[in-house]
Amino acid sequence: MLMRAKVSCTYGRESISNAIAVALRPDSHQAPKGIQVATDARGTRVVSTIKLDGKIETLLATLDDLLACTSTAESIL
Repeated sequence: MLMRAKVSCTYGRESISNAIAVALRPDSHQAPKGIQVATDARGTRVVSTIKLDGKIETLLATLDDLLACTSTAESIL
C-alpha cells in the first residue's frame, strides 16, 4: 500500500531549524527499499515527508525513528 506522512516542527530561529534539518537528512543510499524520506528547513520550520510502499507498521516505525532523532537533535542544540 502506498502511504505518505508529513511532520512539521517550528523553531524560534532559522539557524536552529537549519541545524536540525541537516541532522535529520538521511543518506539516500541507506534508506531501505520502498521508503523515501525528505527533510528540509523552510524558514523556522523543519518539514519531513515520508513516502513508502509497504505496511502501516513500517510507516509508524519510521515516524517513531524520525521523532526520536528530532528529539535528540533538539536536546543537543
